[in-house]
Amino acid sequence: MKRILFCSAILCCAFGSFAQSGLHVLKIKNAKELRSFFKYTGNDIPFVSGHRGGINKGFPENSIEALENTLKYTPATFEIDPRLTKDSVIVLMHDATLNRTTNGTGKVGDYTLAELKQLRLKDVEGNLTDFRIPTLEEAIKWARGKTVLILDKKDVPFQMTADIIRRNKAEGHVMVTVHSAKEAKWYHERNKEIVFEAFVKTQKALEEYEQENIPWSHIMAYVGPDNKPELKPLYANLNKRGVMCMISAAPTYDKLPDAAERAKAYRAVIEGGASLIEADRSLEAGEAIKTLVPAKSPKKKFFIITK
Repeated sequence: MKRILFCSAILCCAFGSFAQSGLHVLKIKNAKELRSFFKYTGNDIPFVSGHRGGINKGFPENSIEALENTLKYTPATFEIDPRLTKDSVIVLMHDATLNRTTNGTGKVGDYTLAELKQLRLKDVEGNLTDFRIPTLEEAIKWARGKTVLILDKKDVPFQMTADIIRRNKAEGHVMVTVHSAKEAKWYHERNKEIVFEAFVKTQKALEEYEQENIPWSHIMAYVGPDNKPELKPLYANLNKRGVMCMISAAPTYDKLPDAAERAKAYRAVIEGGASLIEADRSLEAGEAIKTLVPAKSPKKKFFIITK
């Protein structure tokens, strides 16, 4: 039987001291708990969201192996990229083509799932691995009880996305990225349980979500890629509505050439008011912010280490 260790008052242990001794999982059972997990309290535990599933040497982006590797070192959610195969199966692949991340060529949509499963994935340095392209359903089944998947918007029709979440009863561990209040409304009218990573980069966007009557309890807000003082009023307006805010370091701070500067930038994002960081370098970001974990938090019940 698996032994489950709940994080102690010294919560930073969950971000590094037990690396590779187990998985740092998010204990979220259903959609209600997911909404509670993302509710801003002012004393929350900062964490990372692995962009494209986390991009670390030896572990290809958008692979289940990359997700699991990250959880060996830090608790995390994961932004992943669903795309359609020729035979209308949803797989994980950021690019529309296979060239960059596999030993195949051409468009994802020109191949059947069986054909894609013959290919091997490459890691961030272009090294060929033995890992294969996963289906979204495989990732959803793996993630249950471990983490939260955030589905980016690629070429999958909204209805197919809504259907796979409902079919797998995955509202408690699968979120949907929406770029506007109208997109959120489309999903919310069809499934009141779905939680969103919503683009809320301006006060105007905030007002649009309110006009469409999207509950703030169902939103984690993406506010942009830059940690800047101008975000302070937006943070305040979202936080008072109980909304956590996220900055994506993928196009900005992940690209800094010096590791010490990256770590400083990751910490500054949290110190500046964000609750979580989306990062390609999920392991680096998780290590950098573990010193910012509060000794006590109402959220510690969600963070556990499995043995």
